[in-house]
Amino acid sequence: MIRSIVTIWIIWLAVAAAYAQKSAPVAFEVASIKPVSQEDTYRLPADFYTYPGGRIKATNCTVKMLVREAYDVEMYQVTGGPPWTGDERYDVEAKPPSSSPSSHWIPASFKTPPNEEMRRMLQSLLADRFQLKLHRESKDESVYALVVAKGGPKLKDPKDKSTPPFVGFGRNGPVTAPATSLYFFGQNATMDVVALRLAQLLRRPVSNHTGISGNFDF
Repeated sequence: MIRSIVTIWIIWLAVAAAYAQKSAPVAFEVASIKPVSQEDTYRLPADFYTYPGGRIKATNCTVKMLVREAYDVEMYQVTGGPPWTGDERYDVEAKPPSSSPSSHWIPASFKTPPNEEMRRMLQSLLADRFQLKLHRESKDESVYALVVAKGGPKLKDPKDKSTPPFVGFGRNGPVTAPATSLYFFGQNATMDVVALRLAQLLRRPVSNHTGISGNFDF
């Protein structure tokens, strides 16, 4: 592990009566936002999916999670805003108009990030439904580097190369109590994906310095 100083973007959230955009806004043709009950908040996974035709589906997501997708940043780069933007959960489904280029878009998998037009549509949706506004600023931060340990990587070839690259965190114990143990696992994952997921866990940028290419299970 090494540490250095880099400049990252920080997004500050606020709620106001209006939202101004420099470019002409684009919007989803149909959008549904539904609050998630407190019971389902603990029971359902929080995730964001994309589908052919530019359709998006977010499950059990906070407003800050939606900002992460809309502005292509990480959660540790989103700060400010009232407490409910990080506490209250929502299910969101939306699709673009047939006249938009995104209506012909086909993602590689349901975990493919939204394209730029879809991000702008999601930005418009957040501004319209949550009266959201924000600004960017830079900040110096310490970062981590992912490197190979002395014993080597000990990675296995993926069992299924058609599986979308995935790295997840797991825990044992009741969801309403502290975890009795934690685990970290990957399926058909690259080291870049591992570094990204570690950054989300550590809440700091993680740079892939392993020099390892290819996909692995671990």
